[in-house]
Amino acid sequence: MKKKYAFVLMGREYQPDIHRARFESARQITYICTVRDLNGAVHEVEALWRQGIGAIELCGAFGREDAERMRRLTNNEVAIGYVVHEPCMDDAFDKFFSERGR
Repeated sequence: MKKKYAFVLMGREYQPDIHRARFESARQITYICTVRDLNGAVHEVEALWRQGIGAIELCGAFGREDAERMRRLTNNEVAIGYVVHEPCMDDAFDKFFSERGR
């Protein structure tokens, strides 16, 4: 049986019905899913869990508390992580994601 992995991106600019991708290799199926907000993330993670996803990585828009909420949501049956960066990169991330950023 192939392992199933998902990466969840959160941002108001996404249209979850069309901004998604699926990649399949000999041993794994990888999904890239988008959500517009935390409520959408809850629904997406629940759906992924029901589909048998074994691991989910959350983008940097999520934090530790959000990741813990998702772990509880899946009864700790799904390995859930979240992207972090070194504190020295805070200014660069703030600049990029600000309204004035790229």
